[in-house]
Amino acid sequence: MKRRDFIKSVVTLASLAPIAANKAIADLSAENNNSERKNTMKVIVLNGSPRTNFNTAQLLKQAQKGAESVGAEVEYFDLVKINYKGCMSCFACKIKGSKTNGLCAIRDDLRPILEKILQADAVIIGTPVYFSYATGMFRNLIERMLFAPLRYMKNERTCLKRKIPVGLIYTMNCPENFYHQIGYDKTLGSDENACKTVFGHCEVLNSYDTYQYTDYSKYDCDMFDEAHKREVRETQFPKDLEKAFDLGKRLAVLKLD
Repeated sequence: MKRRDFIKSVVTLASLAPIAANKAIADLSAENNNSERKNTMKVIVLNGSPRTNFNTAQLLKQAQKGAESVGAEVEYFDLVKINYKGCMSCFACKIKGSKTNGLCAIRDDLRPILEKILQADAVIIGTPVYFSYATGMFRNLIERMLFAPLRYMKNERTCLKRKIPVGLIYTMNCPENFYHQIGYDKTLGSDENACKTVFGHCEVLNSYDTYQYTDYSKYDCDMFDEAHKREVRETQFPKDLEKAFDLGKRLAVLKLD
């Protein structure tokens, strides 16, 4: 119900007898609140880093703020705190007549989150890049999140009845000019392509040359120039935070056919 119509209804009801009017207004308010909750965009944000408040988490929390800025209801999860595994090759999602409807059949702590993902209006996942790949916890999530709704059919690649926008945020020690040279575009690009196939839409934000430590003097790492790392942290990372905010804001309201 639009706010203007709601106010008009309240004014009309106020002219009734006091007791009847109060009850009617309370019922109308409850109906209006329920309607607003149903229309609220729901966004799921998942941190695939073992660090809960460093580069990846900071970008994801900005994406969360971006989604919330347009009225979305956001749930944030640190995957490191959740007990789960990757795909177990049970193929319950592929058997003829399967009633899983895109939800992984494994019953563990990840399953309720997967249910929320399938009901969400957008999903944003972040991971650091370790040894040229996303973290293991990110991969385990992706396996369970994408394989269950993926179909082995020539003319139907997903069992999902609607498209769900996905945002992937990668943080990496790699400078931008080495990204293609060392093949990150291929290793990380496979996740983007899989999300597009199954969920229908995927956008990627890369944060390059990130700070690994807060004090480089404590570690054996003379191949890195701490002054350069600090400069990137102070000049480029704030721009990446703005991009993350915009990503969350954009995906929360994105309507796909």
